[in-house]
Amino acid sequence: MAGSYVVALAALLLPMIECMTPKQMISAPRYSGAVANPSGEWALYSTSAYSFDDHESTVIWYLMNITSGEITKVPFGDDVSEVVWVGDSDTSILYTSSKSSVKSGISLWTADLADPSAKGTKVANLAAPYSGLKAVRTASGDINFLLNCLAYENGTAYNEDLAEVPYTTGRLYDSIYVRHWDLYLTQQRYAVFSGTLTGSGSSYDFNGEVTNLLEGIEAPVTRPETPVQPYGGNGDYDISPDGSTVVFLTKAPELPKANSTASYLYLVPHDGSSVPAQLNGPGSAAPASAQGASGAPLFSPDGKSIAYFQQDGVSYESDRSKMYVADIASGGITPIAENWDSSAATIKWSRDCNDLYVASDYLASTRLFIVPADAGADFKPTNITDVTSVSDYYVLPGGDALVTANAVWSPFNVYTLTPTGDASYLYNANEENAEFAGLGPDDVDFMWYEGTLGDQQQAIVVYPTDFDPSQVYDFIFYVHGGPQGYTGNVWSSRWNLKTWADQGYVLVGPNPTGSTSYGQNLTDRIQGRWGSWPYEDLVNAYNHACDNLPYINCSNAVAAGASYGGYMMNWLQGHDLGREFKALVSHDGVTTTFADYGSEELWQVKFIQHDMNGTIWDNREAYRLWDPLRHAKNFATPQFVVHNDLDYRLPVSEGIAMFNALQELGVPSRFLNFPDEGHWVDSWSQAVVTFNALLTLLLAGFEPGEQSLLAPGNL
Repeated sequence: MAGSYVVALAALLLPMIECMTPKQMISAPRYSGAVANPSGEWALYSTSAYSFDDHESTVIWYLMNITSGEITKVPFGDDVSEVVWVGDSDTSILYTSSKSSVKSGISLWTADLADPSAKGTKVANLAAPYSGLKAVRTASGDINFLLNCLAYENGTAYNEDLAEVPYTTGRLYDSIYVRHWDLYLTQQRYAVFSGTLTGSGSSYDFNGEVTNLLEGIEAPVTRPETPVQPYGGNGDYDISPDGSTVVFLTKAPELPKANSTASYLYLVPHDGSSVPAQLNGPGSAAPASAQGASGAPLFSPDGKSIAYFQQDGVSYESDRSKMYVADIASGGITPIAENWDSSAATIKWSRDCNDLYVASDYLASTRLFIVPADAGADFKPTNITDVTSVSDYYVLPGGDALVTANAVWSPFNVYTLTPTGDASYLYNANEENAEFAGLGPDDVDFMWYEGTLGDQQQAIVVYPTDFDPSQVYDFIFYVHGGPQGYTGNVWSSRWNLKTWADQGYVLVGPNPTGSTSYGQNLTDRIQGRWGSWPYEDLVNAYNHACDNLPYINCSNAVAAGASYGGYMMNWLQGHDLGREFKALVSHDGVTTTFADYGSEELWQVKFIQHDMNGTIWDNREAYRLWDPLRHAKNFATPQFVVHNDLDYRLPVSEGIAMFNALQELGVPSRFLNFPDEGHWVDSWSQAVVTFNALLTLLLAGFEPGEQSLLAPGNL
């Protein structure tokens, strides 16, 4: 174990934490992945931490020696957001800074971390808020880089602070996809831009020109956009090792954006000298079945191939993501381990181009697998990581991987991993950070229970600090969102499972029908069954926990869930299982399926056409069958409803409708609303407000006539 940095000493001097409070969880450091340099000797990572005294967050960068684990602080300021290893030496870097001569623009800087105290050199100013930096050094010594930014229809980068203010706030649309997650769509779309720094070492010149690489794509229906929103980042594009070619993905230009998940890969010269050429999708060498969303394109180290994944389903975002390798010269596309019943999340090449290191969700965490780059259909990869969840990884020159992982008990673990699965830990936040001292693997366990169809399903069990199995603890029954998702051994800065448990509860989080990471069949069979098999699985999980965990008090239990979990709380409210709990907590959940067309993504498995087996006008009975509000006459359990105004995925009217029904029925209930938050509560301080309000109500109970408790300033 490394831990030379002073925080390790602080952890030794401070007493063990008594529990993880909401404030402590939110203000604790949040970590980036550890990024290895080309030689595999060093890694960079950053932390950001929120201060409740200053109401500001602070970013700090660190340099880790991968061999010894020694850590030193890099003298960047808070203005540095992205760093890549590139330049004349293995310790040369290029980074972005918000310090710019243009309002809301950025600047590019070079430095060499062989001397971590050395100051960087500014080499470019860019007049827009670009992000997503990628770069390579060319044979001439130049640096070819990529960034992305919102762009006008004419292809130029968009800077809101420099844009002309319109005379009207009206928005006019002539097709669906009016808004998305928490934003109304505007005329601007994201694009990847290329540029070149000429020179070598610390002396580079920039001519001020960047090129929009999406220009020239024929788009009869949907304008090209990369990164694909809302989750896309620089993983949606890549640059070849010699810097000559760029691959990027964008939604299918011939299909309506709101109804289809399809996206394709395109190849284009870095200098934009020719129009992007489509790599997969219609008319390509890809299998005819591969029609859905593409992702994670990555050039091989020799520049000859691109690895990526693609789904088959054109209107189902939770279809299995299958792996492919495209040969750039011939255009041929080869499926890799196509019968593997797991979805690729990210793919990285071994240095010799013989293997693919693949991150995939498996048994409620993200694990790492090694797959030959020519693996046949029936090849079954073997997991080489443990039960922690991989958040980032880099393949080192010798074949080992530098892995960044997390778990319920730790937000940041860094270790090297051999191809056979032997791990050497360099850093464990729960052992070296005072904020997480006392947390550990003993805080978590797993149980298996029988699902409705006789299959074995898994639930995570999270214990409070200083758990004693001879004692009895109150019980939280947690249902995940999605529904295509899972509750597993993962750190979260939102609904942090350890924070829930540390208020004196044992938390059980089942993975019923619809869950991912247990094979595609369990995921797919929720179709047409929203309130049946998943609900029955939850009944089985609840009964199994109460019958087999003697340390939980099932007579004093609370159930909670967000998104689909929020839907399930509303469904429980009208059914027998809901009567087993003292209170229910629903966060941004569906109240009536007949309002689902208020969502912005009509392909969504969660909304409409896949899981309800058709449209609301062709299959009205399915919408009626799984409508929680249809069972409102049974509502009786006290409920805390959280819903936010900027949630365009599940509009705020859903939460208001549930609260209104509860109030009209005389059911003790509270409604918490943030006018400036979306499907999640992203503000650091307001996340604490949500958690504290939630815990206050759960611990103190629902008392009528205390509306002022939720007034701003009282939380």
